[in-house]
Amino acid sequence: MAVRSISSQHLNVTGKRPSVVEVMPTQLCCSSPWEEAYARFETPDQEIAKFMRRLRKLGLARCDKSLQVVELFCGRGNGLRALERLGFSKIEGVDLSASLIAQYSGPATCYVCDCRHLPFDDASRDIIVVQGGLHHLPELPADLELTLAEIRRVLRPGGFAVIVEPWLTPFLRFVHTLCRTRLARNAWSKLDDLAIMIEHERDTYERWLANPETIMRVFASSFAQSNVEIGWGKATWQLMARGQRPEL
Repeated sequence: MAVRSISSQHLNVTGKRPSVVEVMPTQLCCSSPWEEAYARFETPDQEIAKFMRRLRKLGLARCDKSLQVVELFCGRGNGLRALERLGFSKIEGVDLSASLIAQYSGPATCYVCDCRHLPFDDASRDIIVVQGGLHHLPELPADLELTLAEIRRVLRPGGFAVIVEPWLTPFLRFVHTLCRTRLARNAWSKLDDLAIMIEHERDTYERWLANPETIMRVFASSFAQSNVEIGWGKATWQLMARGQRPEL
């Protein structure tokens, strides 16, 4: 697969050229209304703080900071910022949206590419992070199988992946009810932004939420060692590659 330098139109918002590699032609993966609602939903500082709390809870703060970490579906790069603030120095991001990646101005190298076909060598990375992205995959179970197979392929022996995705718990059902209530949306702008994002990703989002048994089966068949926790509208997987885990 050809690797191309990203064009000047994808400079980040500061005007500084980020370290970006365009592995495939840029694709429209997020509508403008979705990206606008996403930008309003949380400020960068709020999202970075949320990601840092989550990654600490998942144990990444105790990992060797020289390990190589890749965040898939990295978007505008706030998860990369969280990893940087936790002390990791070898960080990479992957996303289909060049316009979102262009908003990132940190030290990580980012790749505009498809997470079903990662541009990394076999057994070359230690940690893979996904913080909401698998539910954007267009086909289930085929695309989930491809993505997890790629994660398994690029992880070194003893490496691991942490994945957080929406899950249809009673709490999330309640949130969906509020999203369908105009009065609630008018009263709380953050809820309105969430409703807009759901509306513009409805097909893949609802397909993901409607297939919990299929999703669990794919995870179980893709990784021999896996652990999942469900609560507050999220499912969190910790997936282990074969071999000894890196030191925490």
